[in-house]
Amino acid sequence: MQLKTKLIISLLSVLLAISCNKKEIHYTDPLVTNRDTTVVPGDDFFTYANGTWFKMNPIPSSESSNGIFRTIGDTINAQIKNICEKSAKNKEAKKGSNEQKIGDFYASGMDTLAIEKVGLKPLAFQFAKIEAVKDIHTLMTTIGYLHTIGAGPAFSFGVGQDDKISSKNALFFSQGGLGLGQRDYYFNTDAETVKIRTEYVKHIQAIMQLAGDAADKAKNESETIIKLETDLAKNSRKLEALRDPIKNYNKMTLVQFKASTPSLAWETILPQLGITKADTIIVGQPEFYKGLDKIVTTYSIEDWKAYLKWNVVNTYASYLNNTIEKQNFYFYSTVLNGVKKQKPRWKRIVEQTDGSLGELIGQVYVADYLPKESKEKLLEIGNNIREVYAEHIKKLDWMSEETKKKALFKLSKIVMKVGYPNKWKDLSSVSISRNEYCANVMAANKWSYNYMIKKFGNPVDRTEWGMFPQTYNAYYNPSNNEICVPACNILVPGFEGRMPDDAILYGIIGGSTFGHEITHGFDDQGSQYDDKGNLKDWWTAEDKAKFTQKTKAIVAQFSKFEPLKGKFINGEATQGENIADLGGVIMGYEAFKKTKQYKKQEKISNFTPDQRYFLAYGYAWMVHAKDESLARQIMSDVHAPAQFRINGPLMNIPEFYKAFNVKPGNKMFLPENDRVVIW
Repeated sequence: MQLKTKLIISLLSVLLAISCNKKEIHYTDPLVTNRDTTVVPGDDFFTYANGTWFKMNPIPSSESSNGIFRTIGDTINAQIKNICEKSAKNKEAKKGSNEQKIGDFYASGMDTLAIEKVGLKPLAFQFAKIEAVKDIHTLMTTIGYLHTIGAGPAFSFGVGQDDKISSKNALFFSQGGLGLGQRDYYFNTDAETVKIRTEYVKHIQAIMQLAGDAADKAKNESETIIKLETDLAKNSRKLEALRDPIKNYNKMTLVQFKASTPSLAWETILPQLGITKADTIIVGQPEFYKGLDKIVTTYSIEDWKAYLKWNVVNTYASYLNNTIEKQNFYFYSTVLNGVKKQKPRWKRIVEQTDGSLGELIGQVYVADYLPKESKEKLLEIGNNIREVYAEHIKKLDWMSEETKKKALFKLSKIVMKVGYPNKWKDLSSVSISRNEYCANVMAANKWSYNYMIKKFGNPVDRTEWGMFPQTYNAYYNPSNNEICVPACNILVPGFEGRMPDDAILYGIIGGSTFGHEITHGFDDQGSQYDDKGNLKDWWTAEDKAKFTQKTKAIVAQFSKFEPLKGKFINGEATQGENIADLGGVIMGYEAFKKTKQYKKQEKISNFTPDQRYFLAYGYAWMVHAKDESLARQIMSDVHAPAQFRINGPLMNIPEFYKAFNVKPGNKMFLPENDRVVIW
């Protein structure tokens, strides 16, 4: 506080000023203000914990959802914006330096006049290459090339750890090539999906016209493209079927692969993909490639050229002129997700700069914005979660001692990558220009592709990070038996500039982050990998049968949830995340019980430690979404909507019932025999 006076400051006024400066700052407790106390906790804890925040913070017209992820995202975006603008102002930055690349990339995206001036020129080379396609040989060569610049026509391809030999990098071929992403969009007959398909065809036509084709030609092309993609979708597996790591692991020799797909000229595709020596490959869905083998010859070369042109423009539409960008936004944001208005341009370019050059931005973020001791606090919470996990495994009444020993060993070997990497990836080969936005994005895409390709034939680098420290998310990698929790996960809205109490930390960071990710090592998929990350059965047959029964119970439980009228959660597809949510909230709670805060049993904001913990867990998934976005999530996402990531797990936890007096008659009440207990 500053005291201003025209008089000579007396000793008394000085003392008064000091006294005012020492006044305790009173913070608003979000766990109190977020609640909607008109809702009974035992009926809908999601709304009870967050309802008032939702009322006070409606979803912006530029967003598909709002909540804690958006709030933290805005904080991070503002920090990245500062990094970008500061870099962009220094036009004398050394060529090739991180500052030059960040600044010029951001400046190129903000320079709309330059973007309008160049029009479609950034794709001229790709268009010419597509136009030169004359036969199957040149078609497959062009398909291979387009994969190297970030497009994904016809199929999906990548280099990654061999699921059964985790120390080795392998070639993976999977289903793909769908502009709508998920196969069910091409076949479901409900009114909403039919409308999306209709709009999709119109969208393709509009894009093809904007890309230079006459109206009649564009209309014919759109009809052909939807037919071609529908044929690809017919040979694609459903979302839930993609979750079985055994059935989606089909290793074969290159000779066998070629024999099963004689029309696909792999001898021309592989070199274009950057693969010169390969003896074996892993095919996720062999039936997809057998179908693709027929589709290649069913459609004419002209049909394929139209599809490839569409694929390229669709990939880069967000980085082109205003009319194409607006049309792309209309379909993928408005039609699919209910978003009516684009985000401010600075925010879009900040997010793209971070997406393309996040490795460079992360270095500045760690130095300038990471709260002190964040890494240490995150590790402390993670290790505490691991300890209680071990205690739980030892006490399981459904698992044999033989399997427990292996589960505990796997748990002990989980690697925790926390905060930020010890070494950064080398982006020195990426060339960034100040006035070529689309070309800059393409250059970053090429670097990412080449970085991936260079892994083939080399040992797996188990120190590599798959996220940036400024990414508010986390992951478990079964092939490395590791979890990664980026630094910004320490952020909790409402606790800026101070460390939250342990109920908050263990509810959000402990339960929904560390506990969740560790449980992924023991969900329906992760449980099939051993301590070294190899796809290997380490269970006894009896224990595996018991575990499968428990996973079936959580599938049945979530399949009954109805986020939108007539649209139910896909319990099979979401089971891994649901298992992880249930295990996470339990382990976070058990770790919290060991803290001083819990042991003292002191109330904060009139909440008991138990109440505060469960409210914090509710805060972790404080997200409300537009109906269109919810519908898309139900169809294409392996995560359940936020409401059920809160209510679903808590319905199974006795301590939650006690903390909020949940009784028979409450909508969240489940009889004890119907509650799912896994880990």
